[in-house]
Amino acid sequence: MDDGRQAKWWSRPATGRPGRDEPESRGGGEGEASSVRPDSPAPTGGAAPAPADGPAPLVGQEPQEPAPSRPAGPPLHEPDVYSTPPYGGPGPWAPAPPVQRPTPAHGTPVPPQAVPPQAVPPQAVPLPPQPSPVTPQATPVPSSSSQWLQYDPWGAPGQPLTQVGPPAGTEPGSRKNRRGGAFAGMLLLALVASGIGGGVGAYVERTGGLTTVELPQASHDNGDRAPESVAGIAASALPSVVTLHVSGTAESGTGTGFVLDARGHILTNNHVVAPAGSSGDITVTFSSGETAAAELVGKDSGYDLAVVRVKGVSGLKPLPLGNSDNVRVGDPVVAIGAPFDLSNTVTSGIISAKQRPITAGGEKGDGSDISYVDALQTDAPINPGNSGGPLVDTQAHVIGINSAIRAADSGKGTERGGQSGSIGLGFAIPINQGKRVAEELINTGKATHPVIGVTLDMKFTGDGAKVGEKGPEDGPAVTKGGPAAKAGIRSGDVITEVQGQRVHSGEELIVKIRAHRPGDRLELRLTRGGEERSVTLTLGSASGT
Repeated sequence: MDDGRQAKWWSRPATGRPGRDEPESRGGGEGEASSVRPDSPAPTGGAAPAPADGPAPLVGQEPQEPAPSRPAGPPLHEPDVYSTPPYGGPGPWAPAPPVQRPTPAHGTPVPPQAVPPQAVPPQAVPLPPQPSPVTPQATPVPSSSSQWLQYDPWGAPGQPLTQVGPPAGTEPGSRKNRRGGAFAGMLLLALVASGIGGGVGAYVERTGGLTTVELPQASHDNGDRAPESVAGIAASALPSVVTLHVSGTAESGTGTGFVLDARGHILTNNHVVAPAGSSGDITVTFSSGETAAAELVGKDSGYDLAVVRVKGVSGLKPLPLGNSDNVRVGDPVVAIGAPFDLSNTVTSGIISAKQRPITAGGEKGDGSDISYVDALQTDAPINPGNSGGPLVDTQAHVIGINSAIRAADSGKGTERGGQSGSIGLGFAIPINQGKRVAEELINTGKATHPVIGVTLDMKFTGDGAKVGEKGPEDGPAVTKGGPAAKAGIRSGDVITEVQGQRVHSGEELIVKIRAHRPGDRLELRLTRGGEERSVTLTLGSASGT
């Protein structure tokens, strides 16, 4: 051109610029066109296609109005048949650059705008060119360049070229919806997990685990125990122990007994069978549970012993008898009985004392039912119902017959009946005395008592047993021709010892005398007028009741 200025072309923008998050450009069917600056002269040799959108004005620059067209005149140059730039429009060898549309911030798409008309000036003249407005012509968009119309050089990399609208995830409220859905899902999962955990916890608490609980346990043994153990003693003695149920016209009771021989004789206490009287019923129950009727053979209230017999029963196992004279304080013992009708009850303890003088009974008031026993004391629990049962040693031999207890609520003496429980003060008739009385009851139906032939003053409060002033029916206190008269004992003498054992009361003297057999020789010490004397006598005999 004559004015020395060259036409300036917009360069093709570089493709694939990263870092922009705007939506892709939308094709609107607009043709490709080159963009020219408003102040550039119009090219000759044909009209160039108008761009779909005019270039945006620079920041701070006012848009320029197109210059008025000049009157037509002869061209200064020959037309360029090849339309070579910069004098003509783009040739067939070079496609037009793609349409560029600015994208606002935050990815908001801009709707297509109408293409402003641009005037195409006539042929350039040496004078300062003033482009004339021409009617814009739209160039059809080739199908091969459709991807350029959908391509956004400032878009985020990796997005599809055909995406229409804002990028995925940028719609208003989409992120909030995702967060709300995620929170709801997590809440539901927590509720389900807590429900499952609670159910599992409750099951574990009830059952102790998720699997079947099997606790360790010792294997079965053959049941053998040492013969001297409590279990061994009980196993040996129980088959010989029986429970007695007695009923009469006025009362009934329960007690214990044990087998003496294979003929069916059973030893028990007199106060056990006393309710039956002369016409009552006595039933014997063995440890196996079998029962049989029994009949009274004999009884003695002074010794508190009785013998009954069962008939028609075979296979009886007698309980071996021991020797009560061999017993020592501290020896272990086992008591077997039916306390409160609980048959086959076994308790254990030791011998607490020997030759413990006790008296029991006296419910009748006339003294005919009082028993005097030089007893074995034990702490093995004995309760009502144990009466008549065996007290055995470590060899399962009978050493005593359980007969009485000292009850805590009475405090007055030894009780044979009643419902008081054990306080660890139990008393048994020594088996040596029981054996002699049982033999007499079996053989004769009655027992004999050793006597010295005197009447004692039971109201005497001093130390010892005092011979009374008068006997029964105002007779003499010392029986004429009796053992005491023969030994020189007189009325008013105080007996203080029997066989070297101290005597403190009349009851104790009777107990000591009855601990021996009739015909035994005894040495006694006594006081008379303040002087002590020793005498020897032979025990006489009297029939019991």
